[in-house]
Amino acid sequence: MKNKIVLISVVSMLLLFSSCSKSDDNNNVNTPENPETGTPGTGNPVETNPPNANYSPAFAGQTRVNAVSTTTPLRIDLLTSSLNAPWGMAQLPDGRFLITEKAGNMRIVSLQGAVSSPITGFPTVNNAGQGGLLDVEVDPLFSSNRMVYWTYVRSVNGGNAIAVGKGRLSNNEANIESPTVIYNSTTPAAASSNYGSRLLFDATGNLLVTFGDRTSNEIRIESQSVSSSIGKVIRITTNGTAAPGNPPFTQAGALPELYTIGHRNPQGLAIHPVSGEIWQSEHGPRGGDEINRLQPGANYGWPVISYGIEYSGQVVGAAIQQQDGMEQPVYYWDPVISPSGITFYAGSSIPEWQNNLFLCSLTQTHLVRLVIQNNRVIGEERLMASENQRFRDIIQGQDNALYAITDAGRLYKIDRQ
Repeated sequence: MKNKIVLISVVSMLLLFSSCSKSDDNNNVNTPENPETGTPGTGNPVETNPPNANYSPAFAGQTRVNAVSTTTPLRIDLLTSSLNAPWGMAQLPDGRFLITEKAGNMRIVSLQGAVSSPITGFPTVNNAGQGGLLDVEVDPLFSSNRMVYWTYVRSVNGGNAIAVGKGRLSNNEANIESPTVIYNSTTPAAASSNYGSRLLFDATGNLLVTFGDRTSNEIRIESQSVSSSIGKVIRITTNGTAAPGNPPFTQAGALPELYTIGHRNPQGLAIHPVSGEIWQSEHGPRGGDEINRLQPGANYGWPVISYGIEYSGQVVGAAIQQQDGMEQPVYYWDPVISPSGITFYAGSSIPEWQNNLFLCSLTQTHLVRLVIQNNRVIGEERLMASENQRFRDIIQGQDNALYAITDAGRLYKIDRQ
């Protein structure tokens, strides 16, 4: 394994930021925030390219907030570049990482970057398009039960669908014992994209799982149907049944596992370290990528409302962005960043990052830092753009550092110098 260490000073961080912009440097100046007061930066927004749609935000600061810069000198370690299309990651109690590979493998990676042989025993996955073995979570009681949970795409009735599986990691870490499917999504489809498929244990020990709209116009309208898991966030027990305390959806045929509805392609979930609320990232079409603060039982609007347009250039639905009974995103992007995994920083190493939200960007190949105050975004920063990587997932480690994986097979550690 070849290690690469990059020491990033305040000056080089500014260079990284300016390198990711296609516009003149003079239009892209960052002003540091005050980490103690949370005062937003006064620099121009990080995004300077024109939007796809000329829609007006619902409130000030819903998009293109002022830029901020991290003032703490950072250290970026490339721990390994030998993973094969990793998608999800979770940390074991001893600090090592379980990382999925899209083709159907799961591996253990040490804090030094040593990559294990593939763990065997997983069911066959359909890895066409955006499918495959996707997210992974470790049971909160892993030290005693060694249970692991994952999402994957499986072939069903001539189409494909998302399933949630669980199994026990063997004592020798070579295989998954007694793999079991605990939940299947509804409406198998031929499309091989917009799966969603992020997992998260909540504070009660139940699982939140995201499901995308599966792309096609014929199916995506099910995002508004309470009898379908398409375009939803669900909340289930570790046995796959509806978790107690789920919000009531009173319409006929409502699935008891539903938590929120009206999503397009939600690929990130994180728990706010102070409020305990669930935050979510979601892909829009051409424009309209979103950050949402999930309220149990709420409708987030897709495909009725959107700040984006269709890939064809046509409007989405009736070209509306607000409707009674449908929630607004906390923040949105146009053009898109394609947000994937997200995490809140709750460490002590970098005080100015406290309670900031970090996102993986796929199409714009950087990490995003959002400064949040009173549930509103007040500053945005782009990090690690010079690495030119499609960032797929990010978590905070037990050592307070951030760890991020990329589609090209890299695992990075991000911490202060």
